[in-house]
Amino acid sequence: MTEPGHHVENVATDSHIAVQAGTVHNVTVYERDPQDSPETTFRKGVSFLKGRMSGPARRLISDAMVGYATNEVYFYWLLAMVSRRTRHELTKDETGRLRDRHATMQLRGEDPWREGVRIIDRLLESAGKAEDDIRVVVKDLDALREPQRSLILEHLELYLDGPIEDHLWHRALSQAKADQMAERREDRIWKFFHPLPARPLLREPQPPDTPATCWARAVISAVVLVAATANLGYLILQSGRALLLAAYVLGLAGASVGVRDTARWRHRVVRRRAKDREYRVRRTEIERVAVGRRTKKAPKRKTKVERGNFVKRAEHRIDHYFAKYVPPGMDRDQWEAETEGIRRSLRDELTEVYGETRVGVEKIAWLIRHRAGKAATRRRKGTLWSYRRELATPLGTKVRATLGLLTLAGAGGWAAAGIVPVEPLPAIGTILLLLIAGWFCARTWLRIVLERRRYAADRAESLSAYRGDLEALARWRARLEDKPDDEEMAAWLDCDRKVLLEEALRHYRLTMSGVIAHAFIEAPARGSERARLRGGPWRYKKYQLLVFLVTEEGVRQFTVTLDFLKGTFHDRQRLNYRFEAVASVSVKQSDDGGRDFQLALVNGNEISVEVNSGVEELQQGERPGAVSEVSLDAAGLPHTLHVLEAIAAEGKKWVDQRELRTGNLSAALDDPE
Repeated sequence: MTEPGHHVENVATDSHIAVQAGTVHNVTVYERDPQDSPETTFRKGVSFLKGRMSGPARRLISDAMVGYATNEVYFYWLLAMVSRRTRHELTKDETGRLRDRHATMQLRGEDPWREGVRIIDRLLESAGKAEDDIRVVVKDLDALREPQRSLILEHLELYLDGPIEDHLWHRALSQAKADQMAERREDRIWKFFHPLPARPLLREPQPPDTPATCWARAVISAVVLVAATANLGYLILQSGRALLLAAYVLGLAGASVGVRDTARWRHRVVRRRAKDREYRVRRTEIERVAVGRRTKKAPKRKTKVERGNFVKRAEHRIDHYFAKYVPPGMDRDQWEAETEGIRRSLRDELTEVYGETRVGVEKIAWLIRHRAGKAATRRRKGTLWSYRRELATPLGTKVRATLGLLTLAGAGGWAAAGIVPVEPLPAIGTILLLLIAGWFCARTWLRIVLERRRYAADRAESLSAYRGDLEALARWRARLEDKPDDEEMAAWLDCDRKVLLEEALRHYRLTMSGVIAHAFIEAPARGSERARLRGGPWRYKKYQLLVFLVTEEGVRQFTVTLDFLKGTFHDRQRLNYRFEAVASVSVKQSDDGGRDFQLALVNGNEISVEVNSGVEELQQGERPGAVSEVSLDAAGLPHTLHVLEAIAAEGKKWVDQRELRTGNLSAALDDPE
């Protein structure tokens, strides 16, 4: 049942869309507290209305009118009553309230809000009237101040019909084109999807590994060593040989210098080797790059923390940002291979510091980006592996250590050997005790000294990185200061909808008044990132937008993918079908709360779109299901279901009775009885 030149196709294969975990901004603009004053309730209702959630907006503003009645309240109440729905979607009670609006509204004084109420009132009365009857009200609308004028153009889009509809549509479209990329949209909109960055945590280094047994051996061996050394000196002094005494003193001096500088030397060697192991690049990876092959991801080592979702998401972010920040003139594969160890080390650090906290990877993405950019900058400056140069042992240290130990061996050995003929038994016993104690003392105290120096170096390195992270956090927070609010996000999305609607009308050569009804569905595109305010609807980086145009001949469906960050449309699909081709329209709700819009055609094809994934990610205090409700309202699903369900139930008869129903509604609004 399609029009010539068109065919019906099943688009469901691309419609069941999975989304990534989202960001929830802890802002309370969409949360209602029973203790709120009527004015606060009204302001929250206005926020819902500006966020394109007319359902909760009507309830809140109506509740606020009981105790807070101003011209501004009446203005927003009228907008909320008619926003994003046609006359046929009003309940009997709502029709009566609009009919009796003059008795309900007690306007006071003269201000732009009262003038806005007058314009809305005249627009509601002008619906369906002839061209000549609406020129004056259109002229007065054009002269109305902002923001009242823009709000009227935005929210009366569906409610009005007839010639007035075309006049308002052209003005609304012009406003949408002017505002679509306004307020530096492309520079700011991406910030909405970034959570409040988490403060960096200081990585505490592993404490020195010196158990009590080690300290006991060190102390005992030191005491024995000192006693044996003193006893050897006493024997030499008692012998009265000045040369032996001088050699003994020289040996002590050599030991002091040699041991001190040997410890420094050893510390640098051990730390450099540890860094090399930490940042080790597997030779096979470099060889693959050298022969021009695609570098494969290196095998991941197991960490102390159980590998789970945090580790996987951290790895994904690390790989993403290191692939994004590639030094100029360097091949990406080579860069990935060269930084394989650095990325592995960063993964282990984040897992150790944040893996068991409630801080998600999204909140430290800025930190990963900072570290990746810093690595690229250091590589460009040639300082990426500067630790090897910084930990290289100075020649002076090596010389002093070598000379000191040689002096100890030469002078000390000569002194010890010289005293043996004088005091054989005491000297030999003392020398053996000195050698044994010296061996144990050197091993244990070297371990203690190296561990203490390792800890001091690790802590200094952690503090340096922490200070750099704090500076990066300050820069990142400053960059996010102009993050758009949800009202701006909704306004930009509404502009995109109008521009898309104009493209569909132009393609099918239709006018707004020539369309019986139109409806939208806003669904997340596959794999799109998402974010929302606390209590508000999900906003996505990419949308799948469906436009339904109901005409005398049937339904025109226009489907595109919206890149919300750039405000551009892609992957256009067009589908036409007559009223008789619609078999059923429904919303399927899964056990987890997900909602799928399903439109079945009589030929067996089905159009299925996942409007809501069901993964609400509730914050403390949020009611289950509330996020889904406002998200579906913001997506335009209630109005779309109203239109398409009517077509599925009545077919062409729904169109034939349209004028009769519209006339009855107009009479109901005008007739007080």
